[in-house]
Amino acid sequence: MTRTLLLDPKTLDDEFETRGWTDGLPVVPPTPARVTAMLTYCDHARDAELGTMPPRQGIVTPEILAVNAVMAGCRPAYFPVVLTAVQAMLDPAFNLFAVQATTHPCAPCVIVNGPLAQELGINARYGAFGPGMRANATIGRAIRLILLNVGGGIPGVLDRSTQGQPAKYAFCVAENEAESPWPPLHVERGFAPEDSTVTVTGAEGPHNINDHVSQRADGILATLAGSMNNMGCNNAYLYGQPTLALGPEHAAILAADGFSKDDIRQFVFDHVRLPRTPWARGGMAGMFPDLFPAAAQVPIIKTPADLVIIVLGGFGRHSCWLPTFGDTTRTITRVISRADGSPLRTLARTPWPAKKET
Repeated sequence: MTRTLLLDPKTLDDEFETRGWTDGLPVVPPTPARVTAMLTYCDHARDAELGTMPPRQGIVTPEILAVNAVMAGCRPAYFPVVLTAVQAMLDPAFNLFAVQATTHPCAPCVIVNGPLAQELGINARYGAFGPGMRANATIGRAIRLILLNVGGGIPGVLDRSTQGQPAKYAFCVAENEAESPWPPLHVERGFAPEDSTVTVTGAEGPHNINDHVSQRADGILATLAGSMNNMGCNNAYLYGQPTLALGPEHAAILAADGFSKDDIRQFVFDHVRLPRTPWARGGMAGMFPDLFPAAAQVPIIKTPADLVIIVLGGFGRHSCWLPTFGDTTRTITRVISRADGSPLRTLARTPWPAKKET
């Protein structure tokens, strides 16, 4: 089939669906003009080989990433975030092969920090994990299309997730830095406040932590501990780096009582522990009989530092936590930068001209 016919709006969705190139939703036709417009926000050569993406080991180039970003509905200015997220996922420590091919329902969760998150309008407040904001939806969707079309993560083929999860459509948020009482994630991880970064984790969808009553830190922490004591999550036997996304009200109560992020991490390490007796009755104990010492309780993180903490959402006393695939998949943070490695501080002063979308 010729390129002209493939890009015929009347037949494109059916043709792309037949070829397995979509996530099941209609796509934006990736015309040459739209792909070129996307690449105006990238100073790599369009055919530069940036790595290979498992499990199919497809070659990653800016051009193929731009094609998928167009299909997802991204504005060209979003492309530096998409590119950086892919580069983070290709880090061997992230173990994308496992995230793509496991029976576990994990998906790459993209967390954006720094000035570009606000400049691009990436939602960090009400409904941040949900619909309604083009940046969150299309950046997250672009990542999924890339995982499908470049990495080969097709459900039931190389993606063997038993049930999947809705976050496999789109999983992108920004941290609510403005309403956080603590340093943001990227500063904790060694970057400057003026840097913009992308952090990726291999995570399940959000698990709600609901406490509308507690007025002090001890109450919030008790609710948190009860919510995270989950014998069925991978972290119960494979440790890992789960994310705790605290709502601004819960974060304010904890901070007012003198708790830092490190204090919360220590509390989780000390108190979110599964009683060994019921844990040992489960099937995962049978699969890994020598994984844990004969202790009375089993922690869900190996060290306090393994807990990722962000502030996210609007007002309303809800928080959530995101279990992960396990210790073989590490959280990766990359600065959004130019091809020479220099941080990209604002899109208004990029070395490439912004062009209108066609």
